[in-house]
Amino acid sequence: MTAREHKQGATLEWIRGQLSGFGDLEDKLMEVPSGQISLLYIKSVTDGQAISRSIVAPFYEMKSVEAYYSYITDAPGSEETSEGKRAIDLLLSGYACIGCSGRLCFLDVLRSENSSVKETITESISQGPSDALGENLAVNLNLIRRRYQSSGLKMEFTIIGNVSKTKAAILYDESRVNHDVLAELREKLDTLKLDVLQAAGELEKYISSDKLRIFPKTIVTERPDRVVFNLAEGKVAVLLDTTGYAIVLPSIFNDFFTAMDDKVHLPFVGRFLKMLRILGVAMTLWLPALYIAFTSYNPEIVRVQIALLIGGSRATVPYPSFVEVILMMIMMEFLTEASLRLPRAIGPTATTVGGLILGQAATAAGLIGNIMIILVSVVAISNFLIPLNMMSFSIRVLKYFFVIAAAVLGLVGVVVCLVGFTLYLCSQRSFGQPYFKLFALDTIGETLKKKSGGG
Repeated sequence: MTAREHKQGATLEWIRGQLSGFGDLEDKLMEVPSGQISLLYIKSVTDGQAISRSIVAPFYEMKSVEAYYSYITDAPGSEETSEGKRAIDLLLSGYACIGCSGRLCFLDVLRSENSSVKETITESISQGPSDALGENLAVNLNLIRRRYQSSGLKMEFTIIGNVSKTKAAILYDESRVNHDVLAELREKLDTLKLDVLQAAGELEKYISSDKLRIFPKTIVTERPDRVVFNLAEGKVAVLLDTTGYAIVLPSIFNDFFTAMDDKVHLPFVGRFLKMLRILGVAMTLWLPALYIAFTSYNPEIVRVQIALLIGGSRATVPYPSFVEVILMMIMMEFLTEASLRLPRAIGPTATTVGGLILGQAATAAGLIGNIMIILVSVVAISNFLIPLNMMSFSIRVLKYFFVIAAAVLGLVGVVVCLVGFTLYLCSQRSFGQPYFKLFALDTIGETLKKKSGGG
């Protein structure tokens, strides 16, 4: 073995060591009578057909390895280097590494997924990328690799489901991840006993430690940019084949009120929008309960004019405020569910017209007060401010606890329910992390910057 071939072998071994843990790394040794070559590439960011057409087929057709290497170095998009760091960067950006005759050459075979990538539906934003994760795991890994070109990003693959055999990928940045969280996730996936797994939300339900929880403890998202952002924050992502959603963990309460627009807007604007979402949650939870408390139990707390206004609007209503609130809230749930289940062409129109007709008719008949219609509309709109659906659904259910408490104890019940709600949040953990850690979204990232001397 010549000195140059020995150096090439040492460089390749160093590259393999740096990329250990890459479940999508392909390392092949191809031989013909005239010699052999080493071929390394990352499947999730490279085009398999281009590799077969431009690298593999010509190797078996050429008469000598030297002629083949001349062909590779003369090909468009090729680059020759022996520097390890540069080699890693090229592999991560969609190049294939060919080791031949003591030299390393890199050929551009980047795969760009465009035709099979759809736009986001459930997490739309006004600025930023609009592509969404799809049902093909290889496409999803490509979308993430192209955004996160770091040798620290590791991928592990596993199979879930005795019947469905669903392929899952665990993604994390080795230099940033909390290894206790990673170990807990691996243990839960290893001990998971399922026959069929078809959705990311289904897996989220099984890997969460608290089966009777009210709030989600992992984010289920369709946005690859959200996955990349959380990977950079030291979190773990789980992607499933045949489903267009990823699971991000651990996730705290504050994470569910962060939209990807917040990183695009000016800092003051982003914080203002987040405060609007938190205010919307408070209104969703409290407004129906406060209406019951002020109407039936504690009218002396509000101004006389407001109390008379509420009493006048309910003059013809034949049942207590609790029944009025429950009736309208359930009717609003019917409309929301109908808008989700009806065909998209007629869903919004049917539910909007139905809501207007029902509301106007109920008010004219004296079954519902005018103020109640306004209140229910505000509650419905406020609930839709939450960027992630899983938290939005939880808040929709939780507001009924406040309504029941207000119906039983009035304003005291609302306060007791609020205290219990806060204590419950403070007692929760998401894979060992405090769940109610407010305004600490960038804690991990800032810690890493300080350790690296970046600020």
